[in-house]
Amino acid sequence: IGVGLVGFGLFFLLFGMLLYFDSVLLAFGNILFLSGLVFIIGFRRTFTFFFQRPKLKGTSFFFGGLIVVLMRWPILGMLLEAYGFITLFRSFFPVALGFLGSLANIPLLSQV
Repeated sequence: IGVGLVGFGLFFLLFGMLLYFDSVLLAFGNILFLSGLVFIIGFRRTFTFFFQRPKLKGTSFFFGGLIVVLMRWPILGMLLEAYGFITLFRSFFPVALGFLGSLANIPLLSQV
């Protein structure tokens, strides 16, 4: 259920941006994404992830952007959310890039 909610949330976020920042689709995508995250890792772990002391700046920008999108200012809200997302997941990006770099060692993919 959680992966489906996150997938639909990302779909609605992308679709909302493609339709010139439609605030209803963006708000719906944000709500689905956050509820899917809660279903995947649990409420307590989600709460502790977002409200750690070093991540409070990113959390405030992310949720502030969500509130601004809900108030129907989608472009400003998505900019705030994007900055908050980058700040929150800054430590995850090197891990993801390392994983993508290790895909070059797979025999079939290295030929491609």
